[in-house]
Amino acid sequence: METPAGAPVGGSVKKEYRLLSGGLTVLGAAVSAFAAVPAIKTIVIAVPADPETGEAAARKALPPEFLAGEKGPAILFVCGGATRRASVFNALSLLADYAPDFVLIHDGARPWVSPSLIKRIIDGAKKYRAVIPLLPLTETPKETDIPLDSSGTNPVFIQRHIKRAFMGAAQTPQGFAFPEILAAHRQAAIQEESAHVEFTDDAEVWASFCGPVAAISGESENRKITFPEDLVC
Repeated sequence: METPAGAPVGGSVKKEYRLLSGGLTVLGAAVSAFAAVPAIKTIVIAVPADPETGEAAARKALPPEFLAGEKGPAILFVCGGATRRASVFNALSLLADYAPDFVLIHDGARPWVSPSLIKRIIDGAKKYRAVIPLLPLTETPKETDIPLDSSGTNPVFIQRHIKRAFMGAAQTPQGFAFPEILAAHRQAAIQEESAHVEFTDDAEVWASFCGPVAAISGESENRKITFPEDLVC
């Protein structure tokens, strides 16, 4: 489970460590969903190197029974990297000692993931070796010549009108056969350094070095926290 710095949601508290209305933190809610699935044996949480937001802070954000080993899977921590992909690679590298057959990679800022979606991703990974949850788009996408100016002062020009029916928004968890996704991340790290490319998610890493990625229906409730209003349940 990767906990990137991401966009601030107000105040100085890291968004994954903020409380939700149910009493759990964002990270705690996400971990609880995975811990409720018996097939999940180990959870690795990538944390910042900064001591104020690192492992100690992550531990405080989790229900104590998980850390005490009283219930659920083993909880491990690993220092994250400079990018999201690098953080995932660090977590995968730690998991290599446990030799799992499959792995699910999840954004720590998605606290409302359901155990049922997790189970469907596990089943999809076993069947297809690479699977992600996808939501249909509700707005018609357009491809522009340059990135859109958020200030709205500079125009961009439409380059391609894309059919919405064939587009979707990717979610996590994304599930993969473990040996292949670890090897793909190794290759991605080399390519990032040599060709200065950037991979946006693990499905892109898999597709670049392994092959096709299957998609199943995601869940609208499984949204990612980016802005303060996203914390409202």
